[in-house]
Amino acid sequence: MLIIVLSMKFNKVQDALFHVSLRISLSVPLKKRKDSESLRFRKGNMVSHLRMVLLGFLVLVVGISSGAYGAISQGIAKKIERINKRGPYLGIVVPNSFERDPLLQSPSFVADDHFPYLDFSGKRFRIGELENKKVIVVMTGLSMLNAGITTQLLLSLFKVEGVLHYGIAGNANPDLQIGDVTIPQYWAHTGLWNWQRYGDGPNDELALESSGDYTRKIGYLEFSDYNNVSKNGKPVANFLNNVWYQPEEIFPVYGTPEVRQHAFWVPVDKNYFTVAEKLENLKLGSCVNTTCLPRTPIAVRVKRGASANVFVDNSAYRSFLNTKFNVTPIDMESAAVALICLQQKTPFIAIRSLSDLAGGGSALSNEAGIFSSLAAQNAVDAVVRFIALLS
Repeated sequence: MLIIVLSMKFNKVQDALFHVSLRISLSVPLKKRKDSESLRFRKGNMVSHLRMVLLGFLVLVVGISSGAYGAISQGIAKKIERINKRGPYLGIVVPNSFERDPLLQSPSFVADDHFPYLDFSGKRFRIGELENKKVIVVMTGLSMLNAGITTQLLLSLFKVEGVLHYGIAGNANPDLQIGDVTIPQYWAHTGLWNWQRYGDGPNDELALESSGDYTRKIGYLEFSDYNNVSKNGKPVANFLNNVWYQPEEIFPVYGTPEVRQHAFWVPVDKNYFTVAEKLENLKLGSCVNTTCLPRTPIAVRVKRGASANVFVDNSAYRSFLNTKFNVTPIDMESAAVALICLQQKTPFIAIRSLSDLAGGGSALSNEAGIFSSLAAQNAVDAVVRFIALLS
């Protein structure tokens, strides 16, 4: 907009200068004028010179106004540079404010004196120390999209040595309880599907499978397994047929640009996962006011967690994820953070506290409504202890 306005003003000034020069030339007596071609030549030189001067001024003004840094202004770029000189940092990525606030209010967190936060692109990156470890805390908002964008911004702007993601999650593992803190070794995005047409089955090739776009290697969900009616003891056909789970396309920084790789189960950092084993004796909360859990929650490493843009509150799908993939925590962000860290070759781990048994079925009523605050605090307690162990 600034460039358009200045360009319009430049054209108006140029026209005005032309008319002024023309009036000056016509006001001179004929006997004192040179021939007309010489006049036009001098007039053209004067306008060309003024055009160059104004164009230079335009470039200068536009350069100053934009900071000549593209999307990042010169002021923000200088702040980022000064923040990074004090790094590297452990990036802490958290979905929502009710999960983030207990960490910021913890006596273990100390905001940076010079740069307590930096706002950029709708995100607030909070800089400080946690258990003497330099950290940058950022809230993503709900969903895979927000988690992925925020994590990429964090890694693109700041000097980050690793990423710790935490929050609450639904539970797919009936052997664990609300309030338990889980640390999966692998994460997958279970929301990328190839939905097979009706009539095709497991032996039929998927559309575009031959070109490498899709695969039947991971497994599928057959909707007729969950029909309410059957014929001769067998499920009847279901028009929804099958959905096949698909890996994500990734383009790692250490790979060839535009040459894709695929990833489904993304491992967390081996060192981080080893350190997390020491959380298993962590003392965690078990009561919300006068409502207490049947047993004291525990922190435990588990095999797998899953994420998708779906709030899973269905016991049948919960059971499918657990029996098919050995999934424990179910959320909407962790796999996105894991995939970005995989692409950027950055160490990563996720800590998720269980707020409910997805789909219900436990002895506790309205589990998430009652125990989400407890689960959030247990996750924060595990994060603080984990960082202390790292330090």
